[in-house]
Amino acid sequence: MPITRQKIFSNLIWRFLERTGAQLVAFIVAIVLARILTPEDYGTIALITVFTTILNVFVDSGLGSALVQKKDADNVDFSTVFYTNVIFCIIIYAILFFASPFIADFYKRPELTSVIRVLGITILISGVKNIQQSYVSKTLQFKKFFFATLVGTVIAAIVGVWMAYHGFGVWALVAQQITNLSIDTILLWITVKWHPDFIFSFERLKGLFSFGWKLLVSALLDTTYNNLRNLIIGKNYSSEDLAFYTKGNLFPNAIVGNINNAIDSVLLPAMAGEQDDKGRVKQMTRRAIKTGTYCIAPLMMGLAGCAPAIVHLLLTDKWLPCVPYMRIFCITYMFWPIHTANLNAIKALGRSDLFLKLEIWKKVVGLVVLFSTMWFGVMVMAYSLLFTSVTSQIINTWPNRKLLKYGYFEQLKDILPGIILAFVMGILISLFNLFPLAEWIILIIQIPVGIIIYISFSMIFKLESFEYLKNSIQEKFIHK
Repeated sequence: MPITRQKIFSNLIWRFLERTGAQLVAFIVAIVLARILTPEDYGTIALITVFTTILNVFVDSGLGSALVQKKDADNVDFSTVFYTNVIFCIIIYAILFFASPFIADFYKRPELTSVIRVLGITILISGVKNIQQSYVSKTLQFKKFFFATLVGTVIAAIVGVWMAYHGFGVWALVAQQITNLSIDTILLWITVKWHPDFIFSFERLKGLFSFGWKLLVSALLDTTYNNLRNLIIGKNYSSEDLAFYTKGNLFPNAIVGNINNAIDSVLLPAMAGEQDDKGRVKQMTRRAIKTGTYCIAPLMMGLAGCAPAIVHLLLTDKWLPCVPYMRIFCITYMFWPIHTANLNAIKALGRSDLFLKLEIWKKVVGLVVLFSTMWFGVMVMAYSLLFTSVTSQIINTWPNRKLLKYGYFEQLKDILPGIILAFVMGILISLFNLFPLAEWIILIIQIPVGIIIYISFSMIFKLESFEYLKNSIQEKFIHK
């Protein structure tokens, strides 16, 4: 049965609301906890999450995506992957449990042993939750994610703040993470109708793993590479340089991450449902790129234009050196829909082999650029992201030049109107930074002016993406 535009749009809205709501609650709680807890408490958790983050890549093993991609996945497939994940997570946790004293010794902090063992329980919970997530994605029931995530985040926030206030220190952060994940998992098991049967098929597992292992390796490459740049900056330059660089990434990543995660979650199951019709997959890829870029580009250029006022008001003047980094990240994140849509199309068509090859090529180029620029300062390293962004776009779109007859230059042509309009808007609102006014006044002026400029020009020039969004919203909420 074809997946309708309204069903895709509705699930996209629910997924976006879920991510935004969770991020908003987490942001408020982070401010409260930061006032109660010490930097050492956060530093302890940061040391441990390096390991749990990498290990959590193994939790899925790519099998969740394989279930979503497989067109005729049934209860045998889901049950098989469920039991595989649970067993695999038990093994991973056992390794972490017995390795925890060595990790603590590496950091010369023996008290980390117990914290690692308790926080590592999140790996076991994730193993139970993972297949429910895959089922929700496969059947496009993201409304269930909204309620489970929001309730879990709020309850975890209450637990974390209460424990921090009563002097539990780092254990408040541990309890917050475990509570959040546990509540999410329990609510999904209650609300989602799928539950595993006592069946297992090695033949089905073999078929799913042949697709999923390539995604696993790709995820490991991406996770390692993303942490390497920060490691080099922290090693070769000052802690202040690393702080300004990471703070510059904070706001654009938070904004685009929510939107992109929503698009990414909905797009793969929607495309997988149409995998036999490449014309339909191309149409969905084009729509995701055009609409995603139309929404993300003004947010990024608006953030770049408002960056000085935002940093001054939220982070104080001592963080103003992060503004150039923030603007660089804004430009690179503006093109994320190209990456997301093309990669999901490749996965939906069952070509995880191509997915892995693309990841290898991108990381080879990225490492060459990184090791070539690391000697010339952090700003040069940051500017190199603009180059790797373009090369990654070209690499990610290359297979779809043949698979979907939808190449890079055709995609650029599709997004060019929104990109140009976003740049014009960003430049115009940045001029207000030259006025001798208080930052909060400048920001109050910039935001509505930017919105008016972008929407007005979209209407004047009749941008197709604007008309599409307007019609979709009217169909969903007005003519319902």
